[in-house]
Amino acid sequence: MKRKPIVALIYDFDGTLSPGNMQEFGFIQAIGSTPEEFWSMSDVIAKGQDASNILAYMKLMFDEARRHGIKLRRSEFKKFGRDVRFFEGVTTWFKAVNAYGSSHGVRIEHYINSSGLKEIIEGTPIAGEFKHIFACTYLYNESGEAEWPGIAVDYTAKTQFMFKINKGIFSSRDSKRVNESTADDKKRIPFPQMIYFGDGETDIPCMKIVTMFGGNCVAVYNPEKPEKRDVAERLKKQGRVTFTAPASYTTDSKAFRIVCSIIDKIRAEQDLKNLSR
Repeated sequence: MKRKPIVALIYDFDGTLSPGNMQEFGFIQAIGSTPEEFWSMSDVIAKGQDASNILAYMKLMFDEARRHGIKLRRSEFKKFGRDVRFFEGVTTWFKAVNAYGSSHGVRIEHYINSSGLKEIIEGTPIAGEFKHIFACTYLYNESGEAEWPGIAVDYTAKTQFMFKINKGIFSSRDSKRVNESTADDKKRIPFPQMIYFGDGETDIPCMKIVTMFGGNCVAVYNPEKPEKRDVAERLKKQGRVTFTAPASYTTDSKAFRIVCSIIDKIRAEQDLKNLSR
């Protein structure tokens, strides 16, 4: 019996599935700040120390939580995740795509590849839809409180997770198996069976890898912000992505039509490959 091909849909999170940064839906308010103030302070840390923007925001979250008496436990992060807002159709998107894939002979898997916090994403109502969530995380002490960054995912670090998805490796720590030479027919999800969703320039390394190896990339944009559409169109013009679409995930959206068409193409290519044997 021939195995169904797996199609992986891989999403950035902030600006792609959600209209804002996840810290802006509860955490920033809890420390009595505004998004503008928080990200400005984070930039000051990064620029002043010539440091990673990701580590800077993680330290700022840690310091501000301590200053305001907030204990950063996994459970607290998950509470913030409950209030994260999503673009239109996101909560029903996964079921609809899964159903289309199943009816067309492919298996669908969804992944997150984000510079946001895994703990917050795990608290969102869509967390259970993902095969795996690759994102930043903290280390926790014996009391269960965050005490140090465990994983910091910047835009280049995100590329390693594309290769892990390719090979079926679900450990963020693993650095051995991901670098081992593996025959293409032994890789769990070939790049041509990947669809990457991102919203901006920080997604370019991932987009470049997926496109270079024959996969498909979609630049989505907030339809309420013309400047976001400009970014998406620029990515298409530069050859980073093949498709652009408003960040709407309903079954009558352009994004859904794109995904369905790619699924049809992957299924047809698999059938042709089988006929050639």
